[in-house]
Amino acid sequence: MKLPVAAAAVLALAAAPAFAQGVGKAPPPAPYKKVSELVKLPDFIPGIGTLYVDPKTLPAGPFLAYDRDGKLVSTVYMVPMKDLDGKKKFDDLAAPGGAVDHVDFYYNAGHPGVEEPHYHVVLWHVSRADEAKVAK
Repeated sequence: MKLPVAAAAVLALAAAPAFAQGVGKAPPPAPYKKVSELVKLPDFIPGIGTLYVDPKTLPAGPFLAYDRDGKLVSTVYMVPMKDLDGKKKFDDLAAPGGAVDHVDFYYNAGHPGVEEPHYHVVLWHVSRADEAKVAK
């Protein structure tokens, strides 16, 4: 009995940061806004999910990404190429979703909301298997 209770406690502690900030389930609290209501993007973007952002943090974010069930799956930063080329420093990048399982880093030529070329830095809070829930 002690092992299941201890395991549940560890899982609860690992999840505490996301739920303490109230971002574990969509929609997250203010000041986060649904990205599709701010710019011309679909509600759900295959490969990344449904995005929310505090508009004051644009263009870099963090953006909170949710699966179709409204569960937080990742925190995304969209870092403009000009900031990378200019050697801009990014301090204290938050991971509001808590523990990070793995990280993806990839180029994007631009899209509504972040039109200039940039890199997506995706901090996945779920396993690769659960990442597949936002693939389609």
